[in-house]
Amino acid sequence: MQIKADLHVHTTYSKDSLITPKDLVYYAKKRGLNAVAVTDHNTLEGSYKIAKETKDFLIIPGMEVSSSDGHIVALNVSELVPRGLSAEVTVDRIHKAGGVAIACHPFVFFKGSLKGKVCNTFDAIEVINGRAFPFNRSVKKAQETAQRLGLSRVGGTDAHYGPQIGSGYTVIDAAGPNVEAITKAIVDGHCEPFGQPVPAIMNLEQEFQRIKRMLSI
Repeated sequence: MQIKADLHVHTTYSKDSLITPKDLVYYAKKRGLNAVAVTDHNTLEGSYKIAKETKDFLIIPGMEVSSSDGHIVALNVSELVPRGLSAEVTVDRIHKAGGVAIACHPFVFFKGSLKGKVCNTFDAIEVINGRAFPFNRSVKKAQETAQRLGLSRVGGTDAHYGPQIGSGYTVIDAAGPNVEAITKAIVDGHCEPFGQPVPAIMNLEQEFQRIKRMLSI
């Protein structure tokens, strides 16, 4: 069956995100998604808690790991993957924890990009990141790298504000609507990325709401 999933979303368990668990499900459904990967920065706490408490929508638990070489999305890992390790060691730790390692936004500016550290031990590369800058260059270089290394291609938004969810997404041909089937399909290459850049006005709205929240604390 086909699953339409945003594989890169941050919730309020990331300090820089405004997305509550309620917002997460609301906007994901509004954008016609079947699943969302919760990938907060260097923590699994939120993703597993939200997955356990959400009964009417599929949550793929994960995290975004800050390796010493750049950021790596880890999906469906059984334990916390520590930050600060090399990309090579981080990928190995993700695999030992039963997870899927995705090179996220590897060629964008200002985001902890992996660049030349992407290698064929990764399971997939995030070809489309809705908040990538510059967007077209990022997509082109990620596509070329995926083809050269034989990696699966996925898409996500890197959303930190509810209305951004679903700007980037992945269509996955999975054996069933569950996390294990979805992650296996990604590893096997039964997936395709889609999406467009998040509109600039939406990013400005995010900053306005973030400042508003800070001032209210």
